[in-house]
Amino acid sequence: MKKNYDVLIIGTGIAGLTCAIKLAENKDLDIALVTRGQKPEESNTYWAQGGIIYIQDDDKLIDDDIQSASRNTSFDKAVDVLVNESSPILREILFNKAKTEFTKNEDGSLSFTQEAAHSFPRILFNADATGKAIEMSLLNYLASLSNVSIFTKTTAIDLIAPSHHGATIHQRYEESKIVGAYLFDQENKKVLKVIAKKTVLATGGVNALYLHHTNGLGARGDGHAMVRRAGGQVSNMEFIQFHPTTFFGPVAQKRFLISEAVRGEGAKLLNPNGERFMKRYHKDLELAPRDVVSDAIMSEMIENKWDSVFLDITHESEEHLKQRFPTIFNHLIEHKINMSKDLIPVVPAAHYTCGGVKVDLHGRSTIKDLYAVGEVACTGLHGENRLASTSLLEGLTFGYKAAVDIQENIKESNFYTSEKIKDWVTSNEEIDMSLINQDKMIIKHTMWNYVGIKKSRNRLLRAQAMMRELNIQIQKFYRNAELRDELIGLRNSVEITQMIIHACLLNEG
Repeated sequence: MKKNYDVLIIGTGIAGLTCAIKLAENKDLDIALVTRGQKPEESNTYWAQGGIIYIQDDDKLIDDDIQSASRNTSFDKAVDVLVNESSPILREILFNKAKTEFTKNEDGSLSFTQEAAHSFPRILFNADATGKAIEMSLLNYLASLSNVSIFTKTTAIDLIAPSHHGATIHQRYEESKIVGAYLFDQENKKVLKVIAKKTVLATGGVNALYLHHTNGLGARGDGHAMVRRAGGQVSNMEFIQFHPTTFFGPVAQKRFLISEAVRGEGAKLLNPNGERFMKRYHKDLELAPRDVVSDAIMSEMIENKWDSVFLDITHESEEHLKQRFPTIFNHLIEHKINMSKDLIPVVPAAHYTCGGVKVDLHGRSTIKDLYAVGEVACTGLHGENRLASTSLLEGLTFGYKAAVDIQENIKESNFYTSEKIKDWVTSNEEIDMSLINQDKMIIKHTMWNYVGIKKSRNRLLRAQAMMRELNIQIQKFYRNAELRDELIGLRNSVEITQMIIHACLLNEG
């Protein structure tokens, strides 16, 4: 890996890949894409089941659906960007360049499905593996571009800000910008100092901090923590969305998602008594907004001391379900559940981070030359609760818009002198992995039990005290220990938990 790149993009989901593809149109730009994963496709995009909204010209209800799902907390201007600008971007990137395959009708037209809180079917899909289809098609297209380099097994440690390197107060004010990042080469165990004219964070969300979640293990808040340490603003971190229906199976942490599209196809939620209970919570029943359905399920479970509720789609044939939901069908078969004949036990799990790094409508953060796109960013689009299938579309749209802004402004930027930046000081004290894993489990249990769907001031204060003490211990440990990806993640995780708890306490109402 070289020392200098015009643009450094950290993260390889739909937002980071789209940004790279658009930037690569300028053949003079040298672009680096890095991921901590073993493979570039290791991202939450890859695991997205449901689909991506494709907004047609005659869709007059999308604005209202986004606002209704968020309880009118979505930022109007961000909604306008998605509504007015996303479709041409989707056609350019997914249809024309990446040639992403979506499910089609017998006549060759695009097929659309419906999900909760949508007024009608407007969601493109590829069976129940839409994210995989998008991710792999984008990566395949990127492979044809000569000015984009992808580096795996590379963990971002911290952003490089000149003001953090011995500058005077005046210089700190004048040089409040990001000039690259320290990256940890996992295989060679070396820290790389990479300088870039523009840096883009596309690191995803924070939901792996919870005991029960639907995300990959990389969703631990690395980008959020780096921005906070660099002096940037992070907002709305209390807005964690829980997905109502994940399979209540033997794996108690990363739960297998039962796509919202299953309810969109008519599945009903039943309690162990066989009652369709959503009629007591919302007029839209199973297609109510996610936060409403998640809260209803938890209320039923807590009040009646049930381990789960059940999803019933037995009105559909086995042939149809195998074709429409092959990934879900086969996963359930492995657990001796045939969804055409059996009820599916489901519980909520942490799913999506609606808050994040504060950005404007071009993806620009509050620090010069630093952008954030996708789930790590907070455009305000989702408000306190995301409308289903807006996440992939937001990553696509704002990843593209950030690239356009960078193209328009990068000529004004120069490489910062690498010699002015200190080398990363490494330590060699051997680390105890069992201790790191124990600390991770303390964080996960604390977040689930005290900062989950059901919160109270007493629970939050208890969690705050526990995480404050744990943070002190981890920061001491971090200063002296041998650097590893797991340790970098642990440091970030404990810092993010405190940010979420603080935000929850400020917004108890």
